[in-house]
Amino acid sequence: MAEIVAIKPVPEGPVTTTLDNGVLRIVLSNPPANALSLAVLAALQAEFDRARDDKAVRVIILSATGKVFSAGHDLKEISAHRGEADRGRAFFERIMGECARLMQTIVRHPKPVIAEINGLATAAGLQLVASCDLAICTQDSTFCTPGVNIGLFCSTPMVALSRNVSRKQAMEMLLTGETIDATTAREFGLVNRVVPREYLNQIVSKYAQAIASKSPLTLKIGKEAFYAQAEMGLEQAYEYASRVMVENMLARDAAEGIGAFIEKRDPQWKGE
Repeated sequence: MAEIVAIKPVPEGPVTTTLDNGVLRIVLSNPPANALSLAVLAALQAEFDRARDDKAVRVIILSATGKVFSAGHDLKEISAHRGEADRGRAFFERIMGECARLMQTIVRHPKPVIAEINGLATAAGLQLVASCDLAICTQDSTFCTPGVNIGLFCSTPMVALSRNVSRKQAMEMLLTGETIDATTAREFGLVNRVVPREYLNQIVSKYAQAIASKSPLTLKIGKEAFYAQAEMGLEQAYEYASRVMVENMLARDAAEGIGAFIEKRDPQWKGE
């Protein structure tokens, strides 16, 4: 078992990280709400940016401490800026921009990202879950987009939500603001699996290690292509995917992987 190495030098901060055997765990560590304040968004952005070019990182797990995965934006922080001359417009634009940047960073990140949820994920917290490539939650986890209840429609969480579930299901959550349980979240397609609390870490780690054993170049190519083709029409998607497949075939890792399969041995990935 590889030694766990702390990446972040200040473990008591709102976001902490550990790296173990190619798996980087980024943890929201500002309970009870794990709110996405401007400082927390910046800390998350820094960790994802740092991991982008770190060859030691193969897979990223995003988790949280406490009973709430994330309650979304810090409403007290938002309200504190309403007394400014512009009624908070500049701050609102800044925090929405930083949040959108983080969500796009996760989607476009070359490393696969797995959300590990144990508790409530609401508003921008749900947006964070929906932006990850995979999501695994406990039986006790719940999800909602409750902005409509306080006069603030969850328009930015809607972007990620509507790209994970059907339109009718997304609108049901957005219009009612009601909370759905873990089973419903899986039926909707918001999460991949629902597992007992005591096995959450073990199952997520198993997923992460399985992915980490693959060629990092192949994962990067595949993840980028998946999200790109999803925005295209059928013909354009096939043309694009075919070009990607050809370039992938020319990579050394593809030659190694195919050769290893034929020769019945384990592949030795070079990431090129």
